[in-house]
Amino acid sequence: MTLTFDTVLIANRGEVALRIARACKVLGLASVGLYAERDDTQRHLALVDRAICIGPAGPGKSYLDKERVLRAANLTGAQAIHPGYGFLSENADFAQAVEDAGLTLIGPPAGIIRAMGDKIEARRQMMAAGVPCLPGTEGALPEDMAQAHTLCDAVGYPLIVKASGGGGGRGMRVVQTPAMLDAAIQTARQEAIHAFANGNLYAERFLTSPRHIEIQVLADRAGNAVWLSDRDCSVQRRHQKLLEEAPAHGLSRVAVAELGRQCVAACQRMGYVGAGTFEFLYEDGQFYFIEMNTRLQVEHPVTEMVTGIDIVAEQIRVAGGLPLSISQEQVTIQGHAIECRINAEDPQKFIPCPGTVTRWRPPGGPGVRVESHLYEGYTIPPSYDSLIAKLVVHGATRNDAIRRMKAALGEMEIGGIQTTTPLHQRLMDERAFGSSDISVHYLEKLLNGDGDGSNA
Repeated sequence: MTLTFDTVLIANRGEVALRIARACKVLGLASVGLYAERDDTQRHLALVDRAICIGPAGPGKSYLDKERVLRAANLTGAQAIHPGYGFLSENADFAQAVEDAGLTLIGPPAGIIRAMGDKIEARRQMMAAGVPCLPGTEGALPEDMAQAHTLCDAVGYPLIVKASGGGGGRGMRVVQTPAMLDAAIQTARQEAIHAFANGNLYAERFLTSPRHIEIQVLADRAGNAVWLSDRDCSVQRRHQKLLEEAPAHGLSRVAVAELGRQCVAACQRMGYVGAGTFEFLYEDGQFYFIEMNTRLQVEHPVTEMVTGIDIVAEQIRVAGGLPLSISQEQVTIQGHAIECRINAEDPQKFIPCPGTVTRWRPPGGPGVRVESHLYEGYTIPPSYDSLIAKLVVHGATRNDAIRRMKAALGEMEIGGIQTTTPLHQRLMDERAFGSSDISVHYLEKLLNGDGDGSNA
């Protein structure tokens, strides 16, 4: 069997565009790179077979413009589009436009992206599939506050009000008591309308010290699906992940395997295709679904490191009509992997620090992987995400991986800009991180000087 396309348009930039271009090379596919004005010095553009300017500087009229992306595909003869992550990767309207144009989106069908993008609908589908969810409202909170209070009383306090179309921590408010509910709903609804043009809210029980656990899945068009590994993404600031690892330390492997099987069943039930991630909160031995990401995740390399499976290549293969190249029985987890997201930010205040890279010395050695589009002389523009590198290490055990990460961070040199490297170096020495005695609030507590940030 052969793929149904031979040319892939990479609708992204930076390190993920470089990652996709490399996967296309391995699969023997031609690739097309996009770039905005004054953004034509990226590394992946040297790897693709053709590059095309898509529009003015900044994402609004280039990487985020659906019509321009489709026009670029038509002009270059690309039959498939890989959106990477960010930008248009979870835009259901874009996915539908790709399908309507007779092209292949390297991702799930538009209907699934739309359903999982609506947190209320995603929650409803997961409950129907038997995936564990937090106690919460079954639908959107009504405008009538008396009715909203009745529904929230049934959920129980503390609870969290969330935007149905939200993400990144926007449109969310923690509500400790009924007296706080009115103001929380009003503020969250206004924020949701402004950010997502969707004021629908729902409520679910608020967990005080959960971990953030993910399950990576792959599915093909024939109804086959597998789960690859779990990941712990609890080290985050303002709902933005800074460090991820696989597998999650200290969890029951039996419980994780059962959760993985539930995620596979949910994929098969909805007709999922491609790579996806089920995200959960974990507290007191229980997993609770929070959302599904219908795209490639930034943190996919840690799963690749412990399974040996090329997730991006599998994404492309199943989009092109081929079956998964692995069965569930062939998926094994070996050792432990950690990824540090290196951002061009002040490591204390997290303010973006764009500028020109004057020195770039990535680390190396056994078990060390660097995903980055940097090179000496590259100027990091202010208009895009501040992620500039992902440093990933693999060790036989978690302690081995921590030691290897500490050495790799010490070896890495990035000059001319500020980065979050010092923060990651600090984390490798923290007792709570070393013992995995952390929750999603760990880093915020640590940065605020609240002890060592542990759950003790």
